[in-house]
Parts: sequence; structure tokens; C-alpha cells
Amino acid sequence: MGLLDQLVGAVASGQSGGNNALLETVMKMLNDPQNGGLQGLIQSFQQGGLGDIVNSWVSQGQNLPISAEQIQSVLGGSSLSSIASQLGVSQEQASGSLASMLPQLIDSLTPNGSVPQGGDLMAQGMEMLKGKFFA
Repeated sequence: MGLLDQLVGAVASGQSGGNNALLETVMKMLNDPQNGGLQGLIQSFQQGGLGDIVNSWVSQGQNLPISAEQIQSVLGGSSLSSIASQLGVSQEQASGSLASMLPQLIDSLTPNGSVPQGGDLMAQGMEMLKGKFFA
């Protein structure tokens, strides 16, 4: 079972805990217009020299892996510190969790190989989760 399936399972069963909090935190980050939302995050990876990696998540092909160190270099200390604080974990743990989750999550949020324009990504993400269980 993949990480996204585990996260979906945690949300669907109403469990609280690390995975649910991580998913919620990431969805807030992807929905934050101050940071440019999903498009802004993708641009950050591209500008950080990781365009091939992030583009693989958006495209319909195989997702390339990313390391915790690469996550740290793109997000920077303040963003990662904020995420880690929200989750109650170290920055290293947060970046490791993000490295595991982001490829699958971004791939799921871009099912046609393109970034959705406009709309509320939080709502889209929750619809995606509902679709996994109530389709």
C-alpha cells in the first residue's frame, strides 16, 4: 500500500495523527495563494534546479523520487520550520515525510498531466479522497 493510500485511509477513517496532519498541512500549503499554491510550489522546484523531478510528478509517466535534502533546499528553512512546527516533528522528519508524499500527491492533483487552473485545491484534494472511497 502506497503512502497516499495510507493517508487516504487515515482521512477516511477519521483517525487523527501524523499522516492526517501531514496531508492537511500539505493541502493548506498547496492552497495558499501567498506562496502561489500548487503552481508556485512547482515553480520553486523548477527554479531550484529540480524541474525534471517535479515535471515527472505532473506528467502522466513515472514519478521520479526526491530526497529530504532536495526538499530542504527548495522549501528553505522558514517554510520547512513552519511545517515541522505544525506537525510537531523535526525539520528532518518533515522533509523526509514530504519527500515521500509530494510526488504521489502532486501526481494525483494533476491527473491529466497539467496543473489545474483556479479553484480551491483543498476542495479538489478532498474530492479526490472521496473518489477513492465512494466511487
